[in-house]
Amino acid sequence: MALTVFDNDEYRPPVWKSYLYQLQQEAPHPRRITCTCEVENRPKYYGREYHGMISREAADQLLSVAEGGYLIRESQRQPGTYTLALRFGNQTRNFRLYYDGKHFVGEKRFESIHDLVTDGLITLYIETKAAEYIAKMTINPIYEHIGYTTLNREPAHKKHVPVLKEAPDGKEPLAEDANLEEGLTSLVRRATLKENERTPKYEKVHNFKVHTFRGPHWCEYCANFMWGLIAQGVKCADCGLNVHKQCSKVVPNDCKPDLKHVKKVYSCDLTTLVKAHNTKRPMVVDMCIREIESRGLKSEGLYRVSGFSDLIEDVKLAFDRDGEKADISVNVYEDINIITGALKLYFRDLPIPVITYDAYPRFIEAAKLTDPDEQLEALHEALKLLPPAHCETLRYLMGHLKRVTLNEKDSLMNAENLGIVFGPTLMRAPDLDAMASLNDIRYQRQVVESLINNEDILF
Repeated sequence: MALTVFDNDEYRPPVWKSYLYQLQQEAPHPRRITCTCEVENRPKYYGREYHGMISREAADQLLSVAEGGYLIRESQRQPGTYTLALRFGNQTRNFRLYYDGKHFVGEKRFESIHDLVTDGLITLYIETKAAEYIAKMTINPIYEHIGYTTLNREPAHKKHVPVLKEAPDGKEPLAEDANLEEGLTSLVRRATLKENERTPKYEKVHNFKVHTFRGPHWCEYCANFMWGLIAQGVKCADCGLNVHKQCSKVVPNDCKPDLKHVKKVYSCDLTTLVKAHNTKRPMVVDMCIREIESRGLKSEGLYRVSGFSDLIEDVKLAFDRDGEKADISVNVYEDINIITGALKLYFRDLPIPVITYDAYPRFIEAAKLTDPDEQLEALHEALKLLPPAHCETLRYLMGHLKRVTLNEKDSLMNAENLGIVFGPTLMRAPDLDAMASLNDIRYQRQVVESLINNEDILF
């Protein structure tokens, strides 16, 4: 006999609410009102439900026979435009109908008119019958009682949900962790996820995308059914959380990316990567800097001299393929400039730079200050605007670059030279104005130079 143990702070299976599912089952079914005569100039993407240029009154008369009845007519007021007439709630509703390879009246696009009408009837029925219920769905969500909220509360984040097995011969039961996360929903995965106590809890916004769920699905925020045929809700591309579109607006910024959703290392959002791998900084940064410091600090022109681009691309592919198991040792890449090139490429490929677009103007303003004390204070305030994972990565990199400057006699790389290299690598102007970006280059250099020279004070 297997027993699952839960205490007050740990995961409990959610009670999925069936009310909206039942309403979807009760929704009227579509009934196509076919045209009995041949209509000239019928668009090839419409079938017998097309009735040509008939009036609203004529359409209403045809549809009065059945709830869920529908037809398509050409507008008399605007020839060449088409209207979907649909019977619902004992009245005829008219919707402007569009086609661009798929049929649509709003955001959702459908392969067939039948699917569009089916989804429309479900939506109309549920939103009519349960308008007040839907408006209150986000009150008292299950998300507040399980998942990330539970994990981030003491002492739950130090625990793991044990599955106890009855042991023979009166021995103590053993916790069975093997394959625990296989087949679990993202909600359960979050609730059972172990936290590394030494790893800072970086805030991470969910990366929600509109999603079509195959088969019945329930929202992992409010526990209500996600209704409709397609695009019933949104799914986080990083952690797999499934929620209603309206619920996504109130979900906390506590995404815990799952490695199976994070397919690469380069070009991946920095916070997403460190949360997926449960690390303080991207492993690329740690591994490359360790390798550089072990054998390259005295290399002339370090970071200024370029490595062979094909081999730099090989390093990138190795990290994307193997992650922290990537081999960047001297046995594989003898030229240290390949490793420095791979590190610079990682920073350039970030979708949001280390010095983020939001913080960029404050850093540039700080660089323009001429008083050293005022500039330091302004940089200190600008650093507070960076997300924690970005700030930690920048701190670690600046400490490394400071150590590079201590070997200037051999490497010929001082803070100014490193600022020239890393300015445009770590920060990019938020707009695409080429002239403004060009004017900012010297300030970008000054920002990095100041961060290197004052890393012990600023961080």
